Amino acid sequence: MPSPTLELWQTEWCPASHRVRQRLTELGLTYLVHQVPVEPDRRTELEVATGQRSIPVLVAGGTVIDGERAILDHVDDHFSEPPDALEQRAKAAKAKQKELEEACPKLAAATH
Repeated sequence: MPSPTLELWQTEWCPASHRVRQRLTELGLTYLVHQVPVEPDRRTELEVATGQRSIPVLVAGGTVIDGERAILDHVDDHFSEPPDALEQRAKAAKAKQKELEEACPKLAAATH
């Protein structure tokens, strides 16, 4: 049976959206991303499509799931973790560590 179409309504700056994208990537899922305006009063397209104004929102096969926790629970309940998920998490952690070290040189000196 084919996977449902997944659409994620989100913004790049939103930490919750980031965590949802990371989990979808760990699970190896393909999804369509809709960028949402920063200002909630400009989110008419999001509201028309999902009935929501806050992000993140996932539309999975026509079902609207709003909020980070609900989305993560939904994908964990409906999709199996692929064998390389642990490797994907490690790669993301390494990239985050590098980002932090570049942002804070004192952290880099303390960890090496």
